[in-house]
Amino acid sequence: MSKAPIGVFDSGVGGLTILKAIRDHLPNENLLYVADSAYAPYGRLPKEILHKRCTHIARFFVEQGAKAMVIACNTATAVMAEWLRKEFDIPIIAMEPAIKPAALATRSGKIGVFATDNTLKSDRYQKLLIEYAKDKKVFESSCEGFVELVESGDLNSVEAFQLVEKYLQPMIDEHIDVLVLGCTHYPFLAPLMRKISSQQVAGNQELQIIHTADAVSLQLTRVLAEHDLLNFKDQEYVRYFTSGDAERASTIFSQLLLENISVAELPDNCKK
Repeated sequence: MSKAPIGVFDSGVGGLTILKAIRDHLPNENLLYVADSAYAPYGRLPKEILHKRCTHIARFFVEQGAKAMVIACNTATAVMAEWLRKEFDIPIIAMEPAIKPAALATRSGKIGVFATDNTLKSDRYQKLLIEYAKDKKVFESSCEGFVELVESGDLNSVEAFQLVEKYLQPMIDEHIDVLVLGCTHYPFLAPLMRKISSQQVAGNQELQIIHTADAVSLQLTRVLAEHDLLNFKDQEYVRYFTSGDAERASTIFSQLLLENISVAELPDNCKK
C-alpha cells in the first residue's frame, strides 16, 4: 500500500476528463494534476519543446514523491511515452486513440477520428489503423480551434456550436456511426457533438462517441495493484497546478468540474 500521490498531466484542461475518471474509480488516491497551459496546445508544439515540457513535468512529479504518472494527453503519449518510461522509474500510464473499440463497434464500416496533428501523424496511430481498421473507412480531422475553445471554458455559445458543426457535419455526411475522440480536451465538447448528430447518423442510430477515460483509469488500477501501490486509506488531497494563469485556471477548472477548485502556479524551474 502507498499513500504517495499519482501525477496526471496534460497541456491544459483536457486531462481533467481523465482525472475525473481516476477519482471515480480510485477515490482513495491522492492526486497531483498539472495543466501546462502556457504551452497549449501540445498538438502544434515542435517535438523538441514538447520533449522539454514533458520532462520538466515528470521530474516535478518525481520530486513530489509520485508513485505513478498518467500522461493524460494523446499527443504527449504519441511523442513521449516510450522515452519517459525509459527515463523515469515509476509506472507510467498513457493514452491511446480508441481505434480498436471503434472498429469493433461500427456497423457502417465508417469511423470518424478527431485528434491533433501530432497524434494523427504519429507512428503509433498509424500502426493502430493498420492493425485494427485496415478494412474500415476512416475520416480524420485535427479540429483546429477545439483545444483553444475548451481552454476558454466557453462551451455553450453559438460560436462553439458552429465550430463543432464545421468539423462534425462533413463526417456525418459521410455516414460515420462511430466517432473517436483522440484528444482529452474533446470529451468536453461531446454534448454539442451529440446535439449536432441527433437523427443524422446512418440508420437513425445515435452516433457512438468513444474516448478512453474509463479504460485509462482501469489500467491505472491494474498497474497499481500489480505493484502493491493502491491506497486503502482515505484520500487526503487533490492538488492542481498550471504553468499559465493560476487565477484563470481556478475559474475554468471549477466551471468544468462543477466544484470549487484552487490552482497553484508551477515552480519557476518547471515553467520554462
